[in-house]
Amino acid sequence: MELIIKPTQACNFSCTFCSSNEIAESSKTTLDLQRIFDFLKRFPRTRSIVVNGGDPLMMKPEYYFAILEHVEKHGYPANLGLTTNLWSFYKNPAKWRDLFRHPRVGVITSFQYGSSRRVTPTQVFTVDLFLETSDLMLREVGYRPDFISVMDEESAPYALENVRLAKKLDVECKLNAAMASGRQGRHFSQSEMYRIYHQVWKEGLAPWEFNTKQLLAKAQDAQSLSCPRARNCDEHIRAINPEGDYYSCGSIADDREHAIEWDVEMGSLAVARPLSTDPELQSLKPVCFSCEFFELCNGCRKTIRDIQRADQVEAHCQGMQALKPELHEMGLGDPCA
Repeated sequence: MELIIKPTQACNFSCTFCSSNEIAESSKTTLDLQRIFDFLKRFPRTRSIVVNGGDPLMMKPEYYFAILEHVEKHGYPANLGLTTNLWSFYKNPAKWRDLFRHPRVGVITSFQYGSSRRVTPTQVFTVDLFLETSDLMLREVGYRPDFISVMDEESAPYALENVRLAKKLDVECKLNAAMASGRQGRHFSQSEMYRIYHQVWKEGLAPWEFNTKQLLAKAQDAQSLSCPRARNCDEHIRAINPEGDYYSCGSIADDREHAIEWDVEMGSLAVARPLSTDPELQSLKPVCFSCEFFELCNGCRKTIRDIQRADQVEAHCQGMQALKPELHEMGLGDPCA
């Protein structure tokens, strides 16, 4: 099992594309540690605890040391992975140094070219600030973190620049499509994302971009897909929001939909699968089941919901069909279909 925790909605950035700014009634609410401990007791073989937000560094380091102490006390295998803008670390590295150097802790950060990632409503998080933060991590912690780049209409034209930057820094970038939650009012076109992945591959940048690598692995191994293209994700992923509400997907948790009844799952040997059992989330449309690109378009149930609610099913389908030669070039789909 993989656990995603969102300890707080609070964030020290003001990004225009944020999808996680409505995950609690108040930004002052923080996730009770006992919820995490109860989860680990129920799922003791959990191998990773991924911390999202809000920004994880809006909590005190002691919060995460308490999780690590509990994990080690009970012999759980779980490691802790923080996905953070690192602004608090940039301002005060000494505050976070010991936590970030802990052998069970890993850090991933975020950056994309353009003006949508912002420190304040008017101050853009520039590449120079990002590089200063990355250099600081290298000096103080011993490595440069990989980073996530969120693609929306504003940032997409610079998509490959992010991967070129990852190559220059010798780290991995992950180009993710913006999803329609919170402040981010609309999803970014999935067919356009696949066009971007093809461009990454064509330029020889796949070793530095996670999703393109995954797609290429899919061409060789039918079992290779993971989030955001794994239809069985609610078998092995859980997410807990700041108020303790509980879900089988971190992105669905942004919408606060399809909540799992905590007491029922904690007291049962069965694993709830609310996304897999919702008939509306099985495919964009019935004909998808006979399409060669079924898994590419229907792997993520949150994406299915976003496209359906935006009334963009046919536009998406047309976009994917227009992209067929490029996808076949990457070894995806069936050229004979």
